[in-house]
Amino acid sequence: MRLKTFLKYHDYPLIIAVMLLSLFGLIMVYSASMITAVVRFHTASDYFFQKQKWAWIIGACMFLFTAFVPYKHYARKKFLQFVFFVMPLPLIYVLLFGHTANNATSWIKLGPVNVQPAEFAKIGLIVYLSGVLANKQKKLQTSPQEVLFPIYYMLFICLLVFLQPDAGTMLIIVAICLTIILSSATSKWLLIKQGVLFGIVFLLSLPFIYDKVFTEVRKARLYSFLDPFAYAQKEGYQLINSYFAIANGGLKGLGLGQGIQKYGYLPEAHTDFIMAVIAEELGLFGVSFVLILLSFIVLRGFVIARRCPDAFGSLLAIGISAMIGIQASINLGGVTGIIPLTGVPLPFVSYGGSSLVLLMMSVGVLANISAVANYEKYKTEKQNNIQKNHVSFS
Repeated sequence: MRLKTFLKYHDYPLIIAVMLLSLFGLIMVYSASMITAVVRFHTASDYFFQKQKWAWIIGACMFLFTAFVPYKHYARKKFLQFVFFVMPLPLIYVLLFGHTANNATSWIKLGPVNVQPAEFAKIGLIVYLSGVLANKQKKLQTSPQEVLFPIYYMLFICLLVFLQPDAGTMLIIVAICLTIILSSATSKWLLIKQGVLFGIVFLLSLPFIYDKVFTEVRKARLYSFLDPFAYAQKEGYQLINSYFAIANGGLKGLGLGQGIQKYGYLPEAHTDFIMAVIAEELGLFGVSFVLILLSFIVLRGFVIARRCPDAFGSLLAIGISAMIGIQASINLGGVTGIIPLTGVPLPFVSYGGSSLVLLMMSVGVLANISAVANYEKYKTEKQNNIQKNHVSFS
């Protein structure tokens, strides 16, 4: 496909939505972090903004790269083998030599930059599972057990993430992978049997791993979720101040930069709880703006998956859309107290370089799938018109 033709069939509504949301996120990161940067870190008020800005620039470059690289290259056997062998290495490295912050060893320090390998494991598993399951579509109908090895590999990656410990990211990875597997030709009965078997193994091993699974931090988060006001000075402090921020915002908000909760009342205001700052400063209008754009991106991804002419592209689009939708749902659920806090950032909006670069890169792949699907649809319609004209002429 020529470049001019490729540009013609790109999904510009998707691109515009992603750019609007990520640029809005940059503005809100500055607003939410300027007090923390000065008071807590004793640095310039735009410290976190500058770091996020460079992450956005890198992410935009990665978006352009993946948007123009044909997605079918990722389904090649050698590339899938590369992903298979390379993906666990940084996760193992981070367990041995990683940087610890917020009770989790999840980062690799590269000079002034911290990289979170678990974020890139998401897209790695999406590509790997989509490629393997697409290549085995016919085999899965006659030999359902072909799916077991990819499932066990996924569980191995999840174990490495869980040991950091990062239960929130692990649950997101499991949910994304299950979405891809359920969307393929995999036997649902086989999945049920494997789920029951895994549940039995988990229950039998629970006495030995109880302290690892139910740590004091996780139990505290569960208690504060059930009754945050009973733990107002400890575990429930963050959630209660999130409630205050949301309530203060009302319909129009207090005004951009005029929020009160970021003045030391709301911890992690620029990361996991940035939606609370948006609600306080921009009110229902600001929250609606974010939710509409996020919903559009996710739904657009599923429409792209449905229109894609091949199984690999469809599964890849489903996985990327599920990743954005699941992560957004978990973040918003934690901020509003619907589910326990998990420390998951809001896609495209929260501070976090690894997350932003990964998401921009992933949506670039989604844009490429859409462009190819649009072009294939155009070619099919053109061929049908030629055949109709030929029949009419005859």
